[in-house]
Amino acid sequence: MRSFSTGLILGVIVGAVGFWFVQKKAHEHPEAEKRYEQSAAQLRGSATEAAHNMSDALRAKLDTLDLRPDQIRDELTRSGKIFRRKAQESGDQVVNAASDARVITETKAKYAADTTLSVSSISVECSEGHVALSGTVTSPDDIGRAVAVALDTAGVRDVTSTLEVKPKA
Repeated sequence: MRSFSTGLILGVIVGAVGFWFVQKKAHEHPEAEKRYEQSAAQLRGSATEAAHNMSDALRAKLDTLDLRPDQIRDELTRSGKIFRRKAQESGDQVVNAASDARVITETKAKYAADTTLSVSSISVECSEGHVALSGTVTSPDDIGRAVAVALDTAGVRDVTSTLEVKPKA
């Protein structure tokens, strides 16, 4: 135990000295510090541009699939559900229970990674590549997003959504 404590204390001291040294060198070389700040600013700009491009791509996909909020509201009023089929029919795929489980897992993982969709309020079922979504979302736009994300999962043939809109309280 004593050697662990000694090693920990020594590690903290070495870390502090290293940090001090790097800070001292940065102040001695302001041009290097300036290049670092410029690189960081370029990186932030690139990340922002990539996020905008992804957002534009999703908007284009929602338009292509007729998943705009007004279309979703109209379709929900008419039939109570949303149904979309992939443009390329995947009828030749061999579909089994394992691939259905993978589709469910992959779709839920995509919902978990999406900041606007709640994986806990959207139920995903799959049978032979036919996906059914149920549960609640906060807007018609979220229904379109959920359908588009599910359609973008490999092995999905079509998606039927009975998601309901329940705004946050």
